[in-house]
Amino acid sequence: MRAVDVIMKKRDGGSLTRDEIHFFVDGVTNGTLPDYQASALLMAVCVRGMSANETGWLTDAMVHSGIRVDLADVPGIKVDKHSTGGVGDKTSLVLAPLVAACGVAVPMMSGRGLGHTGGTLDKLESIPGFRVNLSLAEMKAALARAGCAMVGQTSQIAPADKKLYALRDVTGTVESIPLITASIMSKKIAEGIGALVLDVKTGSGAFMKTEADSRRLAESLVSVGNAAGVRTEAVITAMESPLGRAVGNALEVVECIEVLKGEGPADLIEVTFELAARMLVLGRAAGNRDEGRQRARAAIASGAALERFRQIIAIQGGDSWVVDDPMRLPRAPERHLLTAHCAGYVARLDAELVGRACVALGAGRDQVDDPVDPAVGIIVRAKPGDVVRQGDVVLELHYRHARRLDVALPLATQAVTIRDEPPGPSPLVIGEVR
Repeated sequence: MRAVDVIMKKRDGGSLTRDEIHFFVDGVTNGTLPDYQASALLMAVCVRGMSANETGWLTDAMVHSGIRVDLADVPGIKVDKHSTGGVGDKTSLVLAPLVAACGVAVPMMSGRGLGHTGGTLDKLESIPGFRVNLSLAEMKAALARAGCAMVGQTSQIAPADKKLYALRDVTGTVESIPLITASIMSKKIAEGIGALVLDVKTGSGAFMKTEADSRRLAESLVSVGNAAGVRTEAVITAMESPLGRAVGNALEVVECIEVLKGEGPADLIEVTFELAARMLVLGRAAGNRDEGRQRARAAIASGAALERFRQIIAIQGGDSWVVDDPMRLPRAPERHLLTAHCAGYVARLDAELVGRACVALGAGRDQVDDPVDPAVGIIVRAKPGDVVRQGDVVLELHYRHARRLDVALPLATQAVTIRDEPPGPSPLVIGEVR
């Protein structure tokens, strides 16, 4: 079998066989397929798509590129959560300790920033000393001690995905339902969980820009998960504007600490409780979602969720004092205030443009090996629907280098729309797939 024949077959709209897909994944895993051919096939898939069977075979091949973790010695149903990517989407950092504090084990395996969206691992690594690259033994130990672990892929779990994930980020092949499905579900199936809640984003800041595409992605993810024996459900949530007010790694950690202390932005809290309630129901720690929300609120009110976050940080080598003193987190040396050019209502705050501005500041990557600056980012001072006067601060840019600010500022400026009339209501939770 020749790689070029497989590439041409998909390029021309053909359906790949199970053997051809395994040939591709095996080549990526063992290094016999060069990056340029892997990238070519990724682009062919992105343009031509894949059938449900092809997507299932791709996911299965990626699962079997490594091991499937056995967590049978950890009591109860293990539940994870995954977001398809958004701007300011930091719910994972709140959910892991929150749900664990309610008695459900959460082995959370996350990724890095992709395109204009942030990554959970990058956010966690902004905490001084925090280790996301735990071995499987260390992950299990953390799970036993704290009820959760927040880690990246080990070399043993879906190693093909780790390589393909990095290639997709820099080859314009992120927005593909089959590739997104296989990437997410291979990691989740391989990590040994029994249930999964998916947050499928829709809107300008998501990879799926329309509700119809987001539903198609949600249906694909749920179908593959349930077929693999992982009880899976998805929530479709809005990503037209950044979630919360902080965008950027250390800035988002600060906001997560605020939420765990019972404060924080209303939109972030709403999405967090929606996802937490579903995780608790799937983990059999709540009989229904209303009870799940009550349990989640109680864990925050009592301080149990915050203490669990402190414990996780310490177990994974981080400076747990950041919970008490967020000033210990990295801080950018410079600020630029973007002000309203006229009076009116903030009608729109384009999430993708804000995300791209953050990447331009250094909070994300343009190339696979780009370093990430944990300190830079953007604070949203005026959300859609807020009234502003001319000269009021709308966005606060935290930056290190003036040349990066020069690139980011036009994007941030373009993201803001001010009008005479307020925007109409826009629900955060749009739908579900179960």
